[in-house]
Amino acid sequence: MKHVERVQLADGLEISRVLTGLWQVADMERDGRTLDRDAAAEEMERYVEAGLTTFDMADHYGSSELIAGRFVQRGRGPAQLFTKWVPEPGPHTRADVLAAIDRACERMSVDAIDLLQFHAWSYADPAWMDCMFWLQEVKEAGKIRHLGLTNTDTAHLRMLLDSGVEIASNQVCYSLLDQRAAGAMTELCLERGPGILAFGTLAGGFLTDRWLGAEEPSLESLETWSQMKYKRFIDAAGGWAPYQALLAAMDRAARRQGVSMANVACRWVLESPAVAGIIVGARLGRSEHIGDTLRLFDFELDAESIADIRDALATLHSIPGDCGDEYRKPPYLTAAGDLSDHFDAVPSPYPVHDGPGGRRRALSGTIWEDVAGFARAVRKGNRIFVSGTTATHGDRLIGGQSAMSQAHFCLDKIEGAIRSLGGSLDDVVRTRIYVANPDVAEAVSRAHGARLGHVQPANTLVQAGLIGDGYLVEMEAEAVVDEASTAAGR
Repeated sequence: MKHVERVQLADGLEISRVLTGLWQVADMERDGRTLDRDAAAEEMERYVEAGLTTFDMADHYGSSELIAGRFVQRGRGPAQLFTKWVPEPGPHTRADVLAAIDRACERMSVDAIDLLQFHAWSYADPAWMDCMFWLQEVKEAGKIRHLGLTNTDTAHLRMLLDSGVEIASNQVCYSLLDQRAAGAMTELCLERGPGILAFGTLAGGFLTDRWLGAEEPSLESLETWSQMKYKRFIDAAGGWAPYQALLAAMDRAARRQGVSMANVACRWVLESPAVAGIIVGARLGRSEHIGDTLRLFDFELDAESIADIRDALATLHSIPGDCGDEYRKPPYLTAAGDLSDHFDAVPSPYPVHDGPGGRRRALSGTIWEDVAGFARAVRKGNRIFVSGTTATHGDRLIGGQSAMSQAHFCLDKIEGAIRSLGGSLDDVVRTRIYVANPDVAEAVSRAHGARLGHVQPANTLVQAGLIGDGYLVEMEAEAVVDEASTAAGR
């Protein structure tokens, strides 16, 4: 067997650095039929025999978990089976979490999940944090061996770590086309320990020799969901011409090294700091690239190739935002160009009640709203007023002793309150920030700038004595909603 690079992702969890992704099972089954599970499990065995022992799937990747379960039942070799729980937006209960884990274990024929990865659709709804704390409890009980994330941005990965949730990995898009993970995400992972699991490394096949010199296709002519998705990444990165220049540089590197262009694309990400592994998709029973994939472990990129590719990368536009933003804000770089293929609507983060004088009130459910007689936020006409907000969620202090994480959670709650009343952070015109210690002012200000710097509201920051143990920051906000934009469906 050819040597396959392996890495310790977490204590007791060693993986192959190339993971076999089973997301294409869903694409292969989108006409309503399902794959032959025995035949597909036999294909998985071929990967394991080659040393590619780690597989990545999800609850919504068609019958991928059932295929993995059939592989386990056949007992043909050790493997690491990763899956994801991607619940629809909105509140969930502890019972929902337990049911999701039980369902995944039953489908995969395992007693415990090697790595369970969670995806949150909206940080403005604090219900996602409830799910994470319950998943941590399941991990401590042993039914999840390790806990990971998928499509989580840097601020919220840091928030979870600061809140005591044990995170082994974050699975995010990372390729020559999409370098978002190379910045703050890499810095945080190197500092705090989670490994990056990179998907989209071949951009749905667009970073292979098939497309070198090819005419630009229309979205309608593309064959797979992956191609539809990553064509949008190409457009966001500057279009077909600079993309072709990148392919040309990759081709020169491939010829210099005597490998495939796919090898060059994969090796580039594998050699990136903090990357534990890359995920390469398999169309089980239709096509496999085991032989070509194994060549990844025979070479390293030379200095001339690296310089040539970097020159080509310099002509591309940066993909906007942080990791995972393509699923939470425009431009939606998904197969459909929006989120319609994932769910119908995002529910209001907080319940809204009518009040006197035409007011509408968003309530977060804290006992202090009744005791002290206030609302999380109030809307009167086109103005929204958000009360002083701390990093409290239920009986928890989110963010631990990190002022930056506390500030981001305050801003999440403010965003949720404003969104519940028909606005968005884009409508914020005034913020007030209170810090207990001036030493944290810079960290809090940076969080404010990251979330509101694009609208630059009027702002006041003062030192004040905050009520309650552990609170480092409190924020309030005012927003003026553009009624024309609201009517247009913003």
